Amino acid sequence: MLDVVFLIGGLALILLGANGLTDGAAAVAKRFNISDLVIGLTIVAFGTSAPELVISTMAALGGSAEMAIGNVVGSNIFNVLMIIGVTAMVMPILVGQGTLSKEIPLVVLASFVLAFMANDVWLDGGNANIISRIDGLVLLAFFMIFLRYTFAIAHNGGDEAEGEKIKEMPIWKSALFILGGLAGLIYGGQLFVDGASGIASSLGVSESIIGLTIVAGGTSLPELATSVTAALKKNPGIAVGNVIGSNLFNIFFVLGCSATVSPLPMGGITNLDLVVMTASAVLFWLVGWFFKKRTITRVEGALLVICYVAYTAYLISMQ
Repeated sequence: MLDVVFLIGGLALILLGANGLTDGAAAVAKRFNISDLVIGLTIVAFGTSAPELVISTMAALGGSAEMAIGNVVGSNIFNVLMIIGVTAMVMPILVGQGTLSKEIPLVVLASFVLAFMANDVWLDGGNANIISRIDGLVLLAFFMIFLRYTFAIAHNGGDEAEGEKIKEMPIWKSALFILGGLAGLIYGGQLFVDGASGIASSLGVSESIIGLTIVAGGTSLPELATSVTAALKKNPGIAVGNVIGSNLFNIFFVLGCSATVSPLPMGGITNLDLVVMTASAVLFWLVGWFFKKRTITRVEGALLVICYVAYTAYLISMQ
């Protein structure tokens, strides 16, 4: 019971901390006349991926590599199949031409890169599959390229990101939000990892399964809330950018940072999980590009959700 309290309390602190840190940092950036678009592409994007970053890093430092990797892989699967699926069921999503030809293929590429890095035994004949520090640094290099591409889009007159106006606040309040947010993220991350590990032990379930399901779903709550809210406001297209940005942040930045801090053995994260992650990205691209061109319909959204339910059911049945 205490583990469940730790899990829920830790997640609440993480979500509150991420929100506070994002608001505080965005207000400081606004004070220095940084545009809302750039703030959205950097600080806000980082804020929605902060739960994954904190939990994966804490898990890596605590020797729970399976949870760290499972969190990223599971979050990316959840983002595409559940968030895009549910959002499309609420309101069909019209996908932009540039998104289909450039951004979604980047997500597919990132998935392939991670799959190759995680197959040392198969590719190199190594003793174990591991995401090494070198792999982590390579992922961070990819992340810097992605950031450069993102800023190039903004500089070349990309569409202004829609969303809430950046809140302005006094500098002391911004500092309080930033410090409080960081404290919530760090302490909440410790509680969440402890709770998730405890639940895994008590149920006899591997940390990889917990990471792929409970942890992944919990850390994706900010993206889910943002996407569903956008759909209810008749602007479901925001969900696409939200998912794309989150998935690229998760692989390139979150896993890059975690592996740089401590090499991550794959453990119970299998090629099936990596195949599902990659296949979900490909399916995301296919339902947008084909069938009803450039539109993800309610039926296609339901198909994505069914795929996620089937995958989760398979994981549980294999325990």
